[in-house]
Parts: sequence; C-alpha cells; structure tokens
Amino acid sequence: MLNLISEKEKGETKTMFQELKPEIYMRLETAVMEIFSNSDFHKASMRDVAKKAGVSFSTIYHHYGSKENLLFSFVDVWLGKLTDRIIDHLQGIEDLKEKMRKVLWVQIDYYERNPGLAKILFMTLPMKTWMADQTFQQKKMINLYLDVLRKGQQEGILNSNVRAGILLDFMLGFVQRSFFMWVSRGQKESPTAQANFLFEMVWRAISNPEYEPVMNS
Repeated sequence: MLNLISEKEKGETKTMFQELKPEIYMRLETAVMEIFSNSDFHKASMRDVAKKAGVSFSTIYHHYGSKENLLFSFVDVWLGKLTDRIIDHLQGIEDLKEKMRKVLWVQIDYYERNPGLAKILFMTLPMKTWMADQTFQQKKMINLYLDVLRKGQQEGILNSNVRAGILLDFMLGFVQRSFFMWVSRGQKESPTAQANFLFEMVWRAISNPEYEPVMNS
C-alpha cells in the first residue's frame, strides 16, 4: 500500500539506495526500466524485477518496501538527470524564445533517447498513484520552467492572461501527446528532428501576439 513509509523512513530509503553497489544499482535500473515500460503497472511486481536483475527479492524489499517506492526512486533519478541536462543547455542563452526552444528540444531529445522512461511516465504509470508520492512534484524542474515563463510574462513576451502554470501545463501536455502518438505510429520519424517545427507551434500558442520588441537605436 502506498504512503505507509514515514518521511524519516523515506530519507533512510534514499540513503540506502545510494549505498547500493554500483553493479547492483545498474542491474536494478535496467530491470526497472524494462519491466515497467513494457508491462501494466498493476501486473508488474518486485519479484519480476528481482528475477530480471538477478537480485534477491529480500534485498529489494529491504531497500524500498514496495514496488511504488522502487519505481518512483528511479523515476526521480531519471528526471533529475533531465533537469540537470536542461540547466546545462540553458547556459549562456539570454533570449527568452531561444531558452524556451532549447527547453522543448532537450525534453524531446531526452525522451527519444530514453523511450522506456517516457513510456513509464506517459503510458504505464497510473498518474493518481504517482501524484500521491513526493517525487511527483519535481520542484527543481518545475521551478526552473516557471521562472522562465514568469519572466516572459513580466516582460510582456508571453501570454499573461493565464497563470504561468497553465502555460507549463500546455507545454508538458504537448510533449506527452506528441510522444505517445509517436509510439503509436511505430516510432518512424524522429521527434527531435521536428523539434523546431513543434516549438513554433507551441510558441504561437503561449506568446503574446501584441508584443513588440524594443529596437535598439
């Protein structure tokens, strides 16, 4: 059952997670990715992961306590890597539109390179279950997005008739829909190769049509 572990125990779980031997961590990571991206969440189990990874069930249970904590721990790590990648790619970019373009490109590229993660996030993981877990919040990533969007609204570049959070919901929803339709259509075309075209569609939807940039004399 979800959320039976206290905040203290969750902290201890993360500490133990970090103390796993590298080879065990890598085997678990591969197994979690493969099983939860290709199986119905409710049918997958820690025993499936244990068998696939060649790690004892008792070891996994001792560290995580449930398949929810097991999966969410890895999802948290994978999304943390995406956040760090976005921050790295934004270095040196001052223009707001180009920042937004890069953010969208990095997301699409990351999910195309890691389709198993995208399948877990967008297709197999029950959203209500994940929303009940603290890893759903992804505060570092979300605050990064919101800071950029709010700045755009303050400067009159982005639509200010709705909250920045609504603009973010639109962007993330666009990425999610684009990805699972890419999977549904057989992954025949690279979404990253189309990222600029996709971004222009998003930009027209979230930008302020009345904004006129100040021209330097």
